[in-house]
Formats: sequence, structure tokens, C-alpha cells
Amino acid sequence: MRGERWAGLAVVLAIFASACVALVQTIERFIHPHSLSHLWLLAAAGLIGFFGNEVAAQIRTRAGKRLNSAALVADGNHARIDGFVSLGVLMSAGVVAIGVPIADPIIGLVITLVILRITWASWKTVRAWDPEQQQ
Repeated sequence: MRGERWAGLAVVLAIFASACVALVQTIERFIHPHSLSHLWLLAAAGLIGFFGNEVAAQIRTRAGKRLNSAALVADGNHARIDGFVSLGVLMSAGVVAIGVPIADPIIGLVITLVILRITWASWKTVRAWDPEQQQ
């Protein structure tokens, strides 16, 4: 039972680390902008990544609720984050393709905020998890 809580906290920390990495990368792109290449390939990867991660998120979240596993629900949230990041990649490819390269780091900032919101929601899920319900 304690392991469930520790696993959930580990997932929340991993999500938070993702937010930190996204923020650092976004700041870097604001300070030192660089052009994106192979935009069609980038867009395809974003689309595939979104659908794959969304399927994983739904499976993990449903299983976590059914099994009363806060860690699995948090892991579903983590997969959903990866899906949002993939959508951000798709959007970045699109805006750069139409000639608005500054939108790439702005999208990165929005993604960072989404990741932080999901971090908070996952933290609340893990914090509220009652190990007595497992018995």
C-alpha cells in the first residue's frame, strides 16, 4: 500500500520534471531561435504521437480507476501529457510552415503550462488516494 503512494509520487515527480525540461527548452528557443526542418515529417510524428499517447492514457486511466490505483491514474495523466506535447509539435510545424516561427516557443510555453496543470491534478489524485480503500 505504501508502494502505491510512492509509485504515484514518482510519477508526479516525472511529470514535473517534464514541465521543467519543457520550460528550459522554451526559454532556450526564445533566446536562441532556430529554424525547424522536415516540417511534414515533424507534423506526422506529432500526429502519430498524439493518437498513440491518447490511447495509452485512456487505458491506464480506466485501469487505474477500476483498480483504485492512484499511481496508474497519474501514469495515465503522464501519457496524456505526452500526447499534448505531440499536438504541440504538430502545431509548431504548422505555424512555422505558414511563416510564423515565433509561435514555436510560444506553443512551448503553453505546453509547459498544460504540463504543470496536469502535474497539479496528478498530485491531488495521489494525495487524496486512501490506502484503506484497497482493503
